[in-house]
Amino acid sequence: MSITIIGIALFLFSIQGMGKDSPLSKFSGIGKGVGILLIVAGLLSSMVVQIDAGKVGVQSLFGKVQQKTLVSGLNIVNPLIKVTEFDIKTQNYTMSGVQDEGSKMGDDAIRVLSADGLEVVIDVTVLFRVVSIKAPDILKEIGTDYRNVIIRPMVRTKLRDNAVYYDAIALYSSKRDEFQNRIFESIKNEFASRGLELESLLVRNIVLPESVKVTIESKINAEQDAQKMTFVLQKERQEAERKRVEAQGIADYQKILSTGLSDKLLQYEMIKANKEIAVSQNAKVIIMPAGKNMPVFLSDK
Repeated sequence: MSITIIGIALFLFSIQGMGKDSPLSKFSGIGKGVGILLIVAGLLSSMVVQIDAGKVGVQSLFGKVQQKTLVSGLNIVNPLIKVTEFDIKTQNYTMSGVQDEGSKMGDDAIRVLSADGLEVVIDVTVLFRVVSIKAPDILKEIGTDYRNVIIRPMVRTKLRDNAVYYDAIALYSSKRDEFQNRIFESIKNEFASRGLELESLLVRNIVLPESVKVTIESKINAEQDAQKMTFVLQKERQEAERKRVEAQGIADYQKILSTGLSDKLLQYEMIKANKEIAVSQNAKVIIMPAGKNMPVFLSDK
C-alpha cells in the first residue's frame, strides 16, 4: 500500500509541479510513467497476500470482518482488504511462580484458598489452539489478544472456584489428578464457545503453606519408622522360629539316642573301633574290659 501512495504522490507532482513553466517540465513524462508503474506495482502487491504455514488470515474491509478465511500460501484479495493473521497451531500459556518461567515476567502463580482455609500456590500450563473457522468471530468479539482477554483470567478464576472443594493436603497428593480433570472440564466448554480448543491443562506444581509441609513430613517420617519397626519385628519372629526349630531338633536327637542305644550295641561298637586301632601300624597291644573280670587282649602280632 505504501508503494501505491508513493506512486500517486509522484504522479500528482509530475502534473502539478512539473508544468510548462517549471524547469523540471522535461521530466514530467518520466515522472508520470514512474508514478503509474508504482501505482500498478503497489496495487498488485496489495492483491497478493502470503499466509504462513500454521496460520489463517481474517479479512476485514473498512472495519467489517468477512467470514471467509485465507489459508496458508498465496491468496488473491481485494487490495483494500486488511488481513489479520491468527496462529492455529498448538499454543501454551504458563502461569508460574518461578522467575521468567511463565508467559509473564515475575511471580505469576495462582494463589487459591482450599477447603480448610489454607492458601495454596499453583503453577499451571494451558495447551490450546485457535479453531480456524472461528478466527473471524474471535477477531470481531475478542480481538487478537485472546491470551490475556480469555485464557489468563478464565483459568485463574476456574482454579480458584474449584480449589475450595479440596483440602490442601488432598490437592497436593491424592486428589491432584481429580482436581486437574475437574478444571479441564469446567474450562473446555467456555473455550469452545469463544472459538478456542482446550487440548490440555497441566497442574505443574502445588506449593503448600510451611506449616502443612512440616505436618506432611512428620507423617511421612512416622510411617517410615512404623514400616521399619514392622520389618524388625518380622525378622525377630523368623529368628525366634529358627531357634525353636533348632532346639526341637536337638531334643528329638537326644531322645532318639537315649531310647535307641543298648549296652550290648555300645560294647560291640567299641570292639570294632579298637580292633581298627589294633591293626594299625602304630598299635601294639590294647587291653579293654569284656565283662565282669575278663580282660580282652588285642594285638597285631
